Amino acid sequence: MMDRICILGGDGYLGWPTAMSFAAKGHRVLVVDDGIKRRWEAEVAARPLVAIPPLSERAKLWNRMAFQRGAGQIDCATLNVASDPEVLEEVLAGFRPATIIHYAEQPSAPFSMASRDKAVRTQHNNVVGTLNLVFAVHARLPDAHIVKLGTLGEYGTPNIDIEEGWLDLEHNGRRDRVLFPKKPGSIYHLSKVHDSANLEFACRVYNLRVTDLNQGVVYGIETDQTALAEGLHTSFHYDAVFGTVLNRFIVQAALGLPLSIYGRGHQRRGFLDIRDTLRCVDLAASNPAKRGEFRVFNQLTEQFSIRELAERVTAAGRAEGLDVEVRHLDNPRVEAEDHYYNVRHSGLMQLGLEPHLLSIELLRGMIRTVVEHRHAIDQSSLHPQIAWRTGAEAQAGEREETLAPQPIRLVG
Repeated sequence: MMDRICILGGDGYLGWPTAMSFAAKGHRVLVVDDGIKRRWEAEVAARPLVAIPPLSERAKLWNRMAFQRGAGQIDCATLNVASDPEVLEEVLAGFRPATIIHYAEQPSAPFSMASRDKAVRTQHNNVVGTLNLVFAVHARLPDAHIVKLGTLGEYGTPNIDIEEGWLDLEHNGRRDRVLFPKKPGSIYHLSKVHDSANLEFACRVYNLRVTDLNQGVVYGIETDQTALAEGLHTSFHYDAVFGTVLNRFIVQAALGLPLSIYGRGHQRRGFLDIRDTLRCVDLAASNPAKRGEFRVFNQLTEQFSIRELAERVTAAGRAEGLDVEVRHLDNPRVEAEDHYYNVRHSGLMQLGLEPHLLSIELLRGMIRTVVEHRHAIDQSSLHPQIAWRTGAEAQAGEREETLAPQPIRLVG
């Protein structure tokens, strides 16, 4: 009998393809989501390149196809993991999943840095939601395996190699194994650090089993399942709040706009294809952590500087006959631009991950897809309007005013 898989935050960019991927293997999948990510996007006037059907419609479409293909069904439950702890506990106890994939978190660093209100909501949603999950599993499903999507941004950019979650150290002649020191770069990344500390505590004290996937920047539009039918697609965000740097570059190239690099572009980060995200989550679920074990995998396949990423998109754009240039903007973030960066990531490779590497052909395919939908692009959303040091919230009553755009000075 195939496992039951519960996916918290299953309406999102990664959550929905993950749900279909497990269902395609015959698993019974429960997606938990209340659409809060869509409401956050509406707050900052961000929308995906192609509109996404409601979760219930996506699930109905999948289930009609699954019946014909002999695949697993996807059920849906509407609840907020951070606000509805009793409902969460009852839903999990009723479904009894073997694995719980935890995506139900506010995922944007700029959103978290925009104002006091958004910082607090980010911390509450992410930290309290994870704690609610811990206590629900401890009370009702102590043998379930939690797979939580973390982020490489927890580590920051230390001047030493980044190990997979843990660090062996020697101090005054004594040795110990501790969680790797964290220097997060935003309130969002800080919330994920709190998550990791709380989950490690839960493993040590409550004997839970947890795999923390510290993931790099994900790129890609299609998976095997999203390509099956119109309406199964996942979201493609390119805006300066919920979009990623590669998506922004792809859209700018498709429009013939200069690729906007924050600062000098020497910042290095880890990256991976969305298909590899699905494979990593599957590998973690298929090889669960032991009871009492807090296991960490660094989930990436390649490391690039932002400048190197722009050069690849430039090459792909020119291969498509587009005139692509690069511009450097004042960096709205507070981050090191020249730094050492070497992330160890052997764990998932040892479990069998075979990476899809970032190729010019894949980038060209993404550009062609964006060109087909260029009429739907909101160019104004490409410009950064949230500066790390000046995020502030208007105090007129209980109402939060829209932040005025911060001036961006061209520096090259």
